[in-house]
Amino acid sequence: MHILITEPAGFFGCNLLAHLEQALPESGHVLHPLEVTAASDIIAQNAATADFVFHLTDAAPDFTAALLAELADAKKPPVLFAAPEKISHEALLSYSQRTGAPVYLYCLPHPFGKWSLPHLNPVANLCNRLSQGLPPGDFDPEGELQLTYIDDIIAAWLRVLDEQPKDTPPLCTVEPIYTIKMGELVARLTSYGRMRDRLDVPDQSDPLTSKLYATYLSFLPVYDFARMPEVHADNRGSFTELMHFGGYGQISLNVSKPGIVKGEHWHHTKHEKFIVIQGEGVIRLRKPGNPTLLTYKVSGETRTVVDIPPGYAHNIENVGDTDLLTLMWINERFDPAAPPDACPMPVSPQG
Repeated sequence: MHILITEPAGFFGCNLLAHLEQALPESGHVLHPLEVTAASDIIAQNAATADFVFHLTDAAPDFTAALLAELADAKKPPVLFAAPEKISHEALLSYSQRTGAPVYLYCLPHPFGKWSLPHLNPVANLCNRLSQGLPPGDFDPEGELQLTYIDDIIAAWLRVLDEQPKDTPPLCTVEPIYTIKMGELVARLTSYGRMRDRLDVPDQSDPLTSKLYATYLSFLPVYDFARMPEVHADNRGSFTELMHFGGYGQISLNVSKPGIVKGEHWHHTKHEKFIVIQGEGVIRLRKPGNPTLLTYKVSGETRTVVDIPPGYAHNIENVGDTDLLTLMWINERFDPAAPPDACPMPVSPQG
């Protein structure tokens, strides 16, 4: 299928092209990006082969009129239009009436996502400003916005491309549509900068949070991708908190020098998962008052995930000749000011 896409470098166009190009090896589609500045003969050449058209701009009414005229003289393909301007809508509806081709007209409230322009809408504007450390500017905290996410938009459009339904409403919609007040939007986006500084990650189970956070990250200045975690080091090795997941705990990196044993305690409630990613080690566990010793040989070659349940004394020993690197998931964030939930106890029964 020959697919014509206008404004290919715009927010809609570049996201749509990325999805279509990813599917090209299997789909067999031929893509025809067409700029609104194209000469009339280029418009005619592209329109002559088009089997489906994504018309993604309303910036040039004369271009729209010329394109529709060429399409009507060629294969009369379906047209999906995504700029909610009344004049262009009328032109598209007239094209459909003349040719019998279906048209799909989209009114998209505040589309947001990666590659959006800084002043496209309030989400893009805020992400651009806040990611650079600028204040959000003036806003009405009670003002209500409706938002649509770019990947949801593209998914809906690809379904239209595949199915090409004949009976469609005058205006098509994309689900889900998110409703949020400006005050809450500013608060969420502002919090993401502080979270990055603390190596925190927001709860991704909420779809809107996940999409807003992804959009915020896409606006980060190129000089500000990295954060350096604090390293707690001594002669045994080091302990580094890498990421915090709120109610889902944290990920840390533990480094043990050759011959070093770490742990020798148990927890009332805290629980952990150990994953050795480099070196050779042994994890040992034992219940208080029980002589049975549980032993797990671990290494960077096998990448075994070992649960450390509460009520089990445990340690990890570096039995190799290189540093032992262990990723540790802990169910709660490390807080040096909190009462310790670690009861000292030698793991080996003989002490």
